[in-house]
Amino acid sequence: MPVSAAPTVSERDDHPVVGSLPAALLMAGSCLPILGAVLLAPVLPRMQDHFEGVPGNAALVPLVLTVPALSLALLAPFAGVIVDRLGRKRLLVVAAILYTLFGTVPLWLDSLHGIVVSRVLLGIAEAAIMTCCTTLIGDYYTGKLRDRYFALQTMCASASATVFFVFGGVLGAVSWRAPFWLYAVGLLLAPVMARVLPAPAPGAERVAGEEPAGAERRPFPVRRMAGLCLLTVFGAVVFYAVPVEMSYLLDDLGVDSTGVIGAVTAIASAATVVGSLVFTRLTDRPRRRLPGLFLLCAAGFLVMGTADSLPLLIVGAVLNCVGTGLLLPSLLTLAMSRLDFADRGRGTGLWTAAFFLGEFLCPLVLLGGQEFLGDLASAVGLLGLVTLLVSAALLPFTRRTTQRELHHRAPEQP
Repeated sequence: MPVSAAPTVSERDDHPVVGSLPAALLMAGSCLPILGAVLLAPVLPRMQDHFEGVPGNAALVPLVLTVPALSLALLAPFAGVIVDRLGRKRLLVVAAILYTLFGTVPLWLDSLHGIVVSRVLLGIAEAAIMTCCTTLIGDYYTGKLRDRYFALQTMCASASATVFFVFGGVLGAVSWRAPFWLYAVGLLLAPVMARVLPAPAPGAERVAGEEPAGAERRPFPVRRMAGLCLLTVFGAVVFYAVPVEMSYLLDDLGVDSTGVIGAVTAIASAATVVGSLVFTRLTDRPRRRLPGLFLLCAAGFLVMGTADSLPLLIVGAVLNCVGTGLLLPSLLTLAMSRLDFADRGRGTGLWTAAFFLGEFLCPLVLLGGQEFLGDLASAVGLLGLVTLLVSAALLPFTRRTTQRELHHRAPEQP
């Protein structure tokens, strides 16, 4: 392909397809599945007490928190297919309305089984919302601007998790049902999305220079996406290990102050945000940096696994979370770079499913490691060793890609 066929990154950044207001709405929409993941954590004990007479409540109550993520992971690929066939914007608006409908149902239900079913349905709506939001970011923006918004998506997810956890605790002090009122935010976002978000057009990215005019559509990259989705499952386990297990690690060190636990969690979240900010400043290709990012995450896990004091545990958590703040947008931008407009919804759905499957598996993986090794710190250290091996395994692919790019580099124009 001639060098003149595609404009430079700076040219693409200077002429985005749409403005920043749609991006703000998509960031808000991307936070909705995070709301479902953390909002109810503070009220689970009170819910357990309320349903203590229900057989199997010890297993069913935790499912109220976790089953939307599993539902999202299983159904996101199907949401991606629907996105490509019915349209991103229309499905997003409908899904935001259903999000409020299914999310607020437990306010009036007094059946634990019915609440679990409503959470499964909520996960379906979340799958559509997350897939649509990520796909639309890929549709609306190009080049480095797109990468910045993907990094911002990670930052918003990390920051909102802390905020929603606090809101859940405050509302949970009133009643275990009170946090479910926050799901009404979907009904507020839906009409604004319908009015503000433009309908994406297949030709937009060609105008922006993503593809040259007259280019033939590539077949869906099944093999490459399969490998990347498998790596994303593992990346999600790495991403969620610190948020999920930090309080237990602190407890093992004898730290039982809720203030200290909250402060350490906030520091870890801030480190993820810092990693996402650093991502926006990077200029190399995401695939080249993946081994280094997994290496950074592995170093954090190994420090945490051997920490015998609170300061050392915080150092390990910060190292790891800076790495995960870089890792998530790198995996996402790499996935989006492999997708044409017509396949972007399906590809994004697969990637989203892989990520949330990793979220669901994370506590199970560490629980299995804890039972095998005897304590959680050792399990975290083992995860660090596995992450180190993944980093080493990715190095040959990085070198092979670099050599291929050098071999096929277009000649410079005189």
